[in-house]
Amino acid sequence: MNENELFVYVGTYTEKIRFGTGQIFEGKGEGIHIYKMDPTTGSWRPYRTAKGIMNPSYLAFHPNRRFLYAVNELKGYEGAATGSLSSFAIDPQSGELYFINKVPTHGTDPCHVTVDQTGRHALVANFASGSVSVLPIREDGSLTDASGVIQHDGSSADPVRQSGPHAHSVTLDASNRFAYIPDLGLDKLMIYSFDSNRGKLKPHAQPWFETKPGAGPRHFMFHPNNNFAYLINELDSTIVSLGYDRETGTVEEIQTVPALPESFGGQSTCADIHVDPSGRFLFGSNRGHDSIVIYTIDGRTGKLTYVGHESTQGRAPRNFVIDPTGKFLFAANQDTDSVVHFSIDQQSGRLTPSGQITNAPTPVCLKILG
Repeated sequence: MNENELFVYVGTYTEKIRFGTGQIFEGKGEGIHIYKMDPTTGSWRPYRTAKGIMNPSYLAFHPNRRFLYAVNELKGYEGAATGSLSSFAIDPQSGELYFINKVPTHGTDPCHVTVDQTGRHALVANFASGSVSVLPIREDGSLTDASGVIQHDGSSADPVRQSGPHAHSVTLDASNRFAYIPDLGLDKLMIYSFDSNRGKLKPHAQPWFETKPGAGPRHFMFHPNNNFAYLINELDSTIVSLGYDRETGTVEEIQTVPALPESFGGQSTCADIHVDPSGRFLFGSNRGHDSIVIYTIDGRTGKLTYVGHESTQGRAPRNFVIDPTGKFLFAANQDTDSVVHFSIDQQSGRLTPSGQITNAPTPVCLKILG
């Protein structure tokens, strides 16, 4: 055994769930599946499973890496119309998870969680109800009831997917002062000022960045230099480059590029987006085309230049992760129960399949404890 092995935590669906499309999806997971990864070769091996956790679809580590948080993507909890958030202690030697407690998220189908830099708050996006909640964290990693809940309101162009708000993710800036929430239902990247002392969100002076009608913003992330940010749109399969003012927290559009090849005429929606640790390459996932799109990033302007597409060798790449060294990318094919391993060319950003495919039941989220 390689003593430098890393733990990889895979969030899954364990129950039936009705998606925003109306599709009912059958979860096959048993909880949070844990693997060990060789950081030299990128290979994984099954390790253990934290069972008995319902729909732990999205995961986040505490900054001290001693705790893990998992949304329970459900429409009901303890008789109320809400999902929940579960907290776990991570054994540093074994990587095993020990349940601490669970609290309601005050919204249905929570789909994303992030922990602020102080480690005192978890922020959750509730997709179905279109709300965002702030849940305080005690020193022992346990959660308390929400210190703040923001309910979005409105609709947009698509009568099926955008008949109401759908908060899809939460990203905090490097200063921990601003929170960015893409809302698929509103075609807006909502912007809030975050008070980390009180656990409160309030609308920013620039309350939102508005996308094109029907774009369906989903995930947002910053460039490592904190001068740029990138937004992936689920419904129209585009990626927006944004200039970012780190002092004021404001954003403005630089460029919009396609996530799909021009020749593709089928149905596809975007899911995840990541910039590699060097800040040179951007990757986005396509479900339908079932691929990762690759762009290079101009570090001076933030603009993207197309490199290519790589098949994920499975259906519906919901999530993917880049290892801490930037050498490997792992793509989770939700609908075909697989994680496909790729190496990243350090000159071009192109992906090459390593040949290893790891079995994982309905994988939704991958997190490497590095």
